[in-house]
Amino acid sequence: MASASRTFTRALRTATPSFRATSTRSSARFVAPTQTAFRQQWQRGYASGKETEDGADKYEGNPTGLIAGAIALLAGAGAYGLYTQKPELFGQEGKKKVFVARFEDYQKVYDAIAKRLEEHDEYDDGSYGPVLLRLAWHASGTYDKLTNTGGSNGATMRFAPEGDHGANAGLKAARDFLEPVKEAFPWITYSDMWILGGVCAIQEMQGPKIPYRAGRSDRDVSFCTPDGRLPDASKDSGHIRAIFGRMGFDDRAMVALSGAHALGRCHTDRSGFSGPWTFSPTTLTNDYFKLLLEEKWQYKKWNGPKQFEDVKTKTLMMLPTDMELVKDKSFRQFTDLYARDNEAFFNDFRDAVVTLFELGVPFQQPEDQRYTFKSSFD
Repeated sequence: MASASRTFTRALRTATPSFRATSTRSSARFVAPTQTAFRQQWQRGYASGKETEDGADKYEGNPTGLIAGAIALLAGAGAYGLYTQKPELFGQEGKKKVFVARFEDYQKVYDAIAKRLEEHDEYDDGSYGPVLLRLAWHASGTYDKLTNTGGSNGATMRFAPEGDHGANAGLKAARDFLEPVKEAFPWITYSDMWILGGVCAIQEMQGPKIPYRAGRSDRDVSFCTPDGRLPDASKDSGHIRAIFGRMGFDDRAMVALSGAHALGRCHTDRSGFSGPWTFSPTTLTNDYFKLLLEEKWQYKKWNGPKQFEDVKTKTLMMLPTDMELVKDKSFRQFTDLYARDNEAFFNDFRDAVVTLFELGVPFQQPEDQRYTFKSSFD
């Protein structure tokens, strides 16, 4: 643009004096020449009959410069138009387009996570799925409805105060597993990605479809929640109600969410407990509830914390909080229901998980426009 301006200036310097003078006057002086002035111009330039010594007509002024100036003016206007449309051609940084992710973009992230789950089957019982669900669960389960703090909006487990809480031990494996996905899709927030990882894990482990909304933001360390907001497996039914009640759940939802224990296992180097809950720890079914009711359980004799083992094989495990779902009268009615009806469990589990994953998030996306992703089985 600067070069175009210099060209225009040089053209003006070579133009006829009358053009230069007129060009500096106000727009009100830009009027057609008077008839007298026109006759005078005619007489001087054309009708006077004055000739140079070589016989050529003598013209006053510089009409060639006038034409060049007009051309330069047009060129400058064209260059300015180009500059406004393509500023990068002039060495200027153009306006960056804001990327707005659509369903198709989130489906690609889902597919990338599902692909990694398939490719990396060396973890635990053959899948990172359970630990991805645990990451999404623990990122969301810190919500406090009274103070509207915590929850999945923030991904504050990235920071030491929250990441080091005892209940979050071992979840670095899940965060590291998802890091290549974040690198491949830098536009998605960690908090949205962690929840999408949980959704993907449930569906890829043959659970129900989990509707999903995006819109979580990543927050700094000042938003980390205090320790103690997640369940302590060594406690009783009062503790369960205190933890889940703080998030706004009733007894039915508490039991449904506990059904996630159908997946994965405990580790002595993390929680102190050891063993899987079911014989199929990478497939979501209602077996957790069936085993609670149908198997005989006894205290495990070992040096670890108090836990239960099945009498028959001594390979399965239940936590003190798990046994409360059988002992507590209100919890028991839903445990019985889910043990009989896998569909009822899936429906209630889906609804409770959707609520859990959305606690405290100021969504712009309406509830009736949630995304439902295709799994690798579809």
